Amino acid sequence: MTEAPTIPWKPYPDLSDDDRLAAVEALRVSLATRRTCRAFSDRPVPRAILESAILAAGSAPSGANHQPWHFAVIASPDLKHAVRTGAEAEEREFYAGKAGQEWLEALAPIGTDADKSYLDIAPWLIVIFGQRRGGPNPGDDRQNYYVTESVGIATGLLLATLHAAGVATLTHTPNPMKFLNRLCNRPDSEKPMMIVVVGHAADDATIPVHAIKRKPLDAIATWL
Repeated sequence: MTEAPTIPWKPYPDLSDDDRLAAVEALRVSLATRRTCRAFSDRPVPRAILESAILAAGSAPSGANHQPWHFAVIASPDLKHAVRTGAEAEEREFYAGKAGQEWLEALAPIGTDADKSYLDIAPWLIVIFGQRRGGPNPGDDRQNYYVTESVGIATGLLLATLHAAGVATLTHTPNPMKFLNRLCNRPDSEKPMMIVVVGHAADDATIPVHAIKRKPLDAIATWL
């Protein structure tokens, strides 16, 4: 077997443990202020911010480094409205009983409903697709691996980077989402994973108290 080519590992800066802890704490404190926004203004967000954020998302680890994601970025008012129309059609069925009582009860403290007017108002929608086939090079048609996990990590980096830019976001997952393939002109082999709404919060935006509750460390981690 031919040995794969390598490049030298470029070390991180030589920080003290105290400096490393301070850096982690600063990032933790910043990310702790991230909130999901459901009331957007139409105030513009420069495209360059989204381009940098998507490039950051594209640096995420992925199965075999196949980078099995595609970000369809929508600014067209007509296309945003088409997304809203398709999403609300699915959401009306969801809230009419398709979701099941337990799920609806879980959502009640957040106060969501079938109205997704923010899909029209926010300046940008990013539809994230997972690619079942592709590969690391343009034009590849190979099996991709750990697609859901890889796309999830990339989306986390996208949200964190947009938050660092002071831009509000919302993750929206209408179900089913195949209508997004047609609207975004993406092949059937790709799976729409979510819509990330991007913009500035409206002046009267609020946050449900339930949404800011976070589990403590001892509830989310064990040390073995």
